[in-house]
Amino acid sequence: MDQMGIHYNIWIVLLSFAIAVTAAYSALNLISQVFRSAGRVRRLWLLSGASVLGSGVWAMHFVGIMASRLPVEVSYHPGRTALSLLVSIVLCYLALGLASSASRVQPLRLLAAGLLLSGGMSGMHYIGMSAMEMQATIHYNLFYQGAAVLFAVLFVCLGILQLRRFRMNSGFSLWKLLSALLIGLSVTGMHYASIRGSEFSYSGWLEPGLPLMKTDVILLVGVSMITLFMLAVSGGAVLLDRHVLERMAYHDPLTGLPNRHGLERYFNQDFFGKTTGAVFFVDLDRFKSINDTLGHDIGDMLLQEVARRLRAGVDGRGKVFRLGGDEFLIALPDCTVERAQDEALNLLQELKKYYSIEQNELYVTASLGISMAPLHGTDRSSLMKAADTALYTAKDSGKNKFSIFDQEMNRHQLRRMSLEKDLRKALARSEFMVVYQPKWDSLMNVTVGLEALLRWRHPEHGIISPVEFIPIAEETGLIVPITYWMLHEVCSQNMLWHRERVVNVAVSINMSARMFEGGGLYEIVEEALIRAGLEPHFLELEITESIAMNNMEETVAQLSKLRLLGVRVSLDDFGTGFSSLGNLDEIPVNTLKIDQIFIRKSKMHSKKAIISNIIAIASNLNMEVVAEGVETSEQIELLQSLGCNVMQGYYYGKPMPVHELGEWFIANTA
Repeated sequence: MDQMGIHYNIWIVLLSFAIAVTAAYSALNLISQVFRSAGRVRRLWLLSGASVLGSGVWAMHFVGIMASRLPVEVSYHPGRTALSLLVSIVLCYLALGLASSASRVQPLRLLAAGLLLSGGMSGMHYIGMSAMEMQATIHYNLFYQGAAVLFAVLFVCLGILQLRRFRMNSGFSLWKLLSALLIGLSVTGMHYASIRGSEFSYSGWLEPGLPLMKTDVILLVGVSMITLFMLAVSGGAVLLDRHVLERMAYHDPLTGLPNRHGLERYFNQDFFGKTTGAVFFVDLDRFKSINDTLGHDIGDMLLQEVARRLRAGVDGRGKVFRLGGDEFLIALPDCTVERAQDEALNLLQELKKYYSIEQNELYVTASLGISMAPLHGTDRSSLMKAADTALYTAKDSGKNKFSIFDQEMNRHQLRRMSLEKDLRKALARSEFMVVYQPKWDSLMNVTVGLEALLRWRHPEHGIISPVEFIPIAEETGLIVPITYWMLHEVCSQNMLWHRERVVNVAVSINMSARMFEGGGLYEIVEEALIRAGLEPHFLELEITESIAMNNMEETVAQLSKLRLLGVRVSLDDFGTGFSSLGNLDEIPVNTLKIDQIFIRKSKMHSKKAIISNIIAIASNLNMEVVAEGVETSEQIELLQSLGCNVMQGYYYGKPMPVHELGEWFIANTA
C-alpha cells in the first residue's frame, strides 16, 4: 500500500474560511431576532439561523475537501453526504436554541450550547469524510483528531460566549464580528487539523460500490447551491424583518397607526431630542355604547375614522399612536403649553363632528389629558402616567374637555389609588358604619322615617367622605358587597329598635345601579328581611332618576316585584336627573324626594315654582313627598305653605350613629 501526500490550494482554503465566517455572522444576525420574538415567529428566526450556520459549515467542509489536492479521483456517497448536511443543521438548531432559550444570557448555558455546536460540527465532518468514495482508505491519528475536536470546542465556546454582548443588536457589531471569526476559525481549524491527522493509503484498485458523484461537477454545483441558499435566507430574513415583521410588530393592524412598541421606539429615538414636548392621551367618550348597540364592526370603522382625523389634525407636526381599544396617544415634540392647548381645542372640535358609517350618523366626543416635557417628566413612562392622570380629570369634569397635568392631580390620583386599595379590605376589617338621619313630620311633630347613610372609618385618615369613596366603590363594583352588608345591618338594627320599642318607622337605604345588574336584587332584599325578621314595609329603597331610566323595563320589573313583597320605594334627588315626566307614572314609587339644591335656593322665584310643581305632581300621582336639606324655619314655612310636611335636614337632625340617635329619640319624644 502506498502512502499518499496531500497538497492545498491556498485560495480555496481562504474561500472556505470566508464561507464559514459569513455563515456564522449571518446566523448570529438572525439569532439576535430570536431574543426579541416569541411563539412561531421566534421558532422561524431560530430555524433560519440554524439553516444558515449549518449549511455554511457543511459548505465549508466540502470546499475544504476540494482545496485538498488528493492524487486520486474522489466521489461522494449521496446518502451520507445528505446526512452530514442534516446533522449539521439539526445540531446547530439545538445549540442556538439552547443559547437563546433564557431571558437572561447565562454563561453555563452558553458553554453547553458551545459544546453542542462543536459536537455537531465534528459529527458533520466525520460523516462527510465517510461519504468519500475513492481508491484509498483513511486512517485517523487519535491524538491529532482529539486535538482537532478540542480546538473546535475551545473556539466555538469563546465565540458563543460573546453572544451576551450583542444578543439584542440586529445591526453591525464588532463583538458579533469577533464571534463569527472565532466560530469560522473553529470550523476551518478543526477541518484542516483533522485532515492533517489523517493518513490516506491505497491498494491500487477501486472496489465496486454504489453510484458515485463526480467531485468537480456535481459537488461544486451542490456547494454553490448551498452558498446561494445561505445568502437567500439571510437576505430574505433581513427583508422580512425590515418590511413585514417590523410593520407587524410596530403597527396596529386595524388603524395602521404605530402601536405601543412603535411608541417606545419613537420616544427612545426621536421625541426627547427637542427642548420641550407634549404628550396627549386621547380617550373616546361613550365608545362602549356604540360597540354594544351597533356591533364591533361599526366600532372598528369608527376607530379607523378617528385615527384618520387625528393623523390629519396633527399633520406631520407630531406622531399619533393607538394604545388599544379607544385609547390613542399623540406625541408633539418641540411644543409649548400654549400650542398644546390650541392643538387640544382643534382636535376636540374635529372629533365631535358627525361620522357617517354604514348609513349610521354617529356622534362621539373625546377627552384629552396632556403632559409636558420636561416639566412633568423626562422619560416616556412618567409623561404617559401624567397624561393619563390628566385624562381622568378631564373625564370627571364632564367629558369632551382637555386637562393639563399638575401636581394637585397627581396627589389626588395617588390618594384615590390608596383609597381603592384600602377599600377592598375595609369590609373585612369592619371599618364601615351606618349613621341615620331622621325624616320629620312638621305638622305631627313625630319621626316618620330614617335614612341610613354609609360612613367609612379609615384607620389612618379618619372618616372618609362618601363623596370621595362611593364613586370608587361604584367603579370597582365593591358597592355590591357593601350594600349587601348594609341591608343586613340596617334590617337587624331596625328590628332591634322595634323589640325595644324605641321607634317603629321605615328605614331607607340608597341603592346603586350595580344592584340592579343580574336581576338578583329581590332575593338579596328578601334574604336580609327574613334573617332579621323584619316586615317588608319597614324597609325603603331609594333610587335616583338615572337608575330608574337606565334599562327602564328591567328596573321597573325588579321594583314592581319588591313592591309586591311590601318594600317601599322612593325616588331620590327628584328634579336633578334625566327622567321623563311621561314615564314617571310607570315607575313603582311611593315617595318623591325634592333635592336639597331647590330647598337651599327656595327664595328664588324659579326654584319655588319647581318645588310647587314637584309637590303637585306627587299629589296627583298619589305619592308622598319629602324635602331634603331643610335647615331654616323659613324653609319649613314655605314647604308647609306649598303642601309638603315631611322634611329631612340639619334643622331636625344630622346623620347620627346608633348611640347618638338613641339620645336624640329620647330628647325629641320628651
